[in-house]
Amino acid sequence: MGGFPIRRMRRLRSGERMRSLVRETELSASCLVMPLFVRPGKKVRKLIEPMPGNFQLSVDELVKEVAKLDAAGVPAVLLFGIPAEKDSAGTAAYDEAGIVQQAIRAIKKSSPEMLVITDVCLCEYTDHGHCGVIVERRGGKVVDNDRTLELLAKMAVSHANAGADIVAPSDMMDGRVGAVRRALDGAGFAELPIMSYSAKYASGFYGPFRVAAESAPQFGDRRSYQMDPANADEAMREIALDIDEGADIVMVKPALAYLDVIRRAKETFRMPLAAYSVSGEFSMVKAAAANGWLDEKRVVTEILTGIRRAGADILITYWAADMARWLNGNDQ
Repeated sequence: MGGFPIRRMRRLRSGERMRSLVRETELSASCLVMPLFVRPGKKVRKLIEPMPGNFQLSVDELVKEVAKLDAAGVPAVLLFGIPAEKDSAGTAAYDEAGIVQQAIRAIKKSSPEMLVITDVCLCEYTDHGHCGVIVERRGGKVVDNDRTLELLAKMAVSHANAGADIVAPSDMMDGRVGAVRRALDGAGFAELPIMSYSAKYASGFYGPFRVAAESAPQFGDRRSYQMDPANADEAMREIALDIDEGADIVMVKPALAYLDVIRRAKETFRMPLAAYSVSGEFSMVKAAAANGWLDEKRVVTEILTGIRRAGADILITYWAADMARWLNGNDQ
């Protein structure tokens, strides 16, 4: 018979406790971050149609959601804001009384132990939907990199003033980590960490998010400043630049189609590494599960374990609340 069948029988008979004892990759609530969308108003809980179970929330409703996450053991949230008014310069993004700034203060008052990470980008706040200031150049509209850096730095400082624990620049402008670091240091926030969207690809998986954040570009696309999905060496260069500029945590986004990039980033830099399992990854599994084609809990556990196995220390995922509940043994 040989040795292989005997070893295989031992594995089959060992049971869940033994499998848990020798498991190489651990999935726990402590590595999860839940993205949340906040908008003006009172008692607002607006369903995001392509992302079942996710909502645009007013601050009062957001506070309730954060309390539930806190109780479930989710340690951090990532905030995106939908302002009352948008303009070409994204002015509401760096308003000290802006919607995200209000949300940070409310969360810190009601759930002080919750880590609050804030997205630093102008796309949700500009009327054109791009991640920076638009100028006419050579007969076309382009993002002015340097003018955008000034506004991103102001935005990051305003979030720090409100009580953010981590700021996360996601715009992919050249030099933005350095600009944010200098601004934070100059404003007295030298210890505030930066989580940089270092390898952010121009992906087709972002569609549902753009509905959630009301941030779809009104012309063109973002390929001129986001990365080509075919490039992995470039991702290593981008991550290295962000680390040199002062990033404390680096990120790969999306996650599922870029597991090789996550693995290379972890092996190359040995830095704290976040991976963002984005809206399209969430929505396609939700759709398949709703049709009875997949077992959602099993597939999600497999996906998030795979992202962790690839090397991610931090999982930013719309399944954070569900995953924490499942890990706690609550399937309801």
